[in-house]
Amino acid sequence: MKRSFIPLLIIIMTINSCQGPADNKTGTTNKANTPAKGTFAYDHQFLSRYDSIVVLQQGNAKIIVSPKYQAKVFTSTASGDSGRSFGWVNYKAFDATPNEHMNAYGGENRLWLGPEGGKFSLFFPPGSKMEFASWKTPPAYDSEPWDVLSKSTDSIVLKKDMSLLNYAGTRLKTQIRRSITILDNNGITKILGLTPDPGLAVVGYTTHNTITNTGNTAWSENTGAPCIWLLDMFNPTPETVIVVPFDSLPGDHFQKTVTSDYFGAIPADRLKHTDSALFLKADGNSRGKLGIRSTRSRPAAGSYDYKNHILTITVFDTDHNAKYLNQEWNTSKPPFIGDAVNAYNDGPLADGTQMGPFFELESVSPAAFLEPNTSLTHTHSVFHFSGDPQALDAIAKKILGASLATISETFTK
Repeated sequence: MKRSFIPLLIIIMTINSCQGPADNKTGTTNKANTPAKGTFAYDHQFLSRYDSIVVLQQGNAKIIVSPKYQAKVFTSTASGDSGRSFGWVNYKAFDATPNEHMNAYGGENRLWLGPEGGKFSLFFPPGSKMEFASWKTPPAYDSEPWDVLSKSTDSIVLKKDMSLLNYAGTRLKTQIRRSITILDNNGITKILGLTPDPGLAVVGYTTHNTITNTGNTAWSENTGAPCIWLLDMFNPTPETVIVVPFDSLPGDHFQKTVTSDYFGAIPADRLKHTDSALFLKADGNSRGKLGIRSTRSRPAAGSYDYKNHILTITVFDTDHNAKYLNQEWNTSKPPFIGDAVNAYNDGPLADGTQMGPFFELESVSPAAFLEPNTSLTHTHSVFHFSGDPQALDAIAKKILGASLATISETFTK
């Protein structure tokens, strides 16, 4: 998406502070029974107040899935209930007055549909100005619950039927089906092409996200076509660095590969690059977003917290030959030339307010040019590894093309 990443738009939310899980009967916090904040148990207890959440598990690895909150994977852990909770949860949003523009609950893996802006936008009504007053996230993936089709100890399938009107006036009838599976060691090896060191704490899960045209009209370059959009929100630290690998051709200008000015230019001391990777500070202290053009994208991105030795990896589908949507709030730009991979670091707005802090890794599918009753699937997987840096280094080199030393020293030299 271009120059319009959504955390900016939450500043008008009127929110009530929510410090911790409350007793269901009295509404008061029972401190004796409250796990330590930052643990999986804390988030499990908190989220259980609001939804009949589903926990998927493989050994000590667990993830929380929420049918009520749009089939989000809210968070995960590699080390059981007392282990670190990796997802960003916006606790204060749950008791807030519903917001007509967006309800930002957080979640380390959530699904939206795009485009956000442009002549086929799903966030602006036909004929409206592309400005915040008119911008609204469709309720189907902002506030409405999803249906559970099946579930087991390690997987769940959810779906949502939607009828969306795009900026061009086309009614898009669709069904989204979302399958989420927590992976065992064999599943992790199959996706990543490597076997993690047995001494590492690991959690990994994969999501298969399918959009089906359930209407009677084909989606084309004339009617507009949606895309599947996966956004992963994580907790920042001063020592966390985002890594986004890309393909660079000899003689390519950097600006032909990377979009780095979504909210104005990212300061040079916060964004570095080699010929094959971008590095962005993920400390939650300065707002900035970047994207990789679809023709130069690789099917992976990640981050490394070099203090706590936590390596996060996301892998996803990409297609260099497909058309991706330009999501900028601008109807004059070509609508089918856009980024396939994005990364965002949150930070204070001009007035000092801030929704986070968090950082985000994103992937999108190509535009879904679908005939009636046909489908497109976008697969996106998330992994967290923690433990011995030498074992983590082998994973970073293979998947991200950068050593932990390179990542750690990018902003410290």
